[in-house]
Amino acid sequence: MPQPAGSATVLMVEDEVLISHLVADWLDEHGFAVHEVTDADAALRYIDSGGAVDVLFTDINLPGRMNGTELAVKVRERCPELPVVYTSGRYSHMGPDRLVPRSVFVAKPYDPDAICALFERLTAA
Repeated sequence: MPQPAGSATVLMVEDEVLISHLVADWLDEHGFAVHEVTDADAALRYIDSGGAVDVLFTDINLPGRMNGTELAVKVRERCPELPVVYTSGRYSHMGPDRLVPRSVFVAKPYDPDAICALFERLTAA
């Protein structure tokens, strides 16, 4: 049975603040809770503090010491079954050898409605 609207939390890791706010607003309007951070370290602090997360949605190109692919590995060490969705405007595709198992890559620009539908599928119980 799918989760009721509003019960799924997306941890969005996006360093472009305007993009992050626009997508977060869209997701919020479609019943998702969103926690926005701008880098991998902030994402790990959020998870380690016990923050709710049902989907990790991360850009691949992030500032700081860790990119999105490295972040996904660290997150999966903590939450082995957490759905991971990568995105990037620089890469039009990512080979499966670069992604954690059972993850999805979505190229930018993406359709917010398609992202919402994807998150709904990923968080269905």
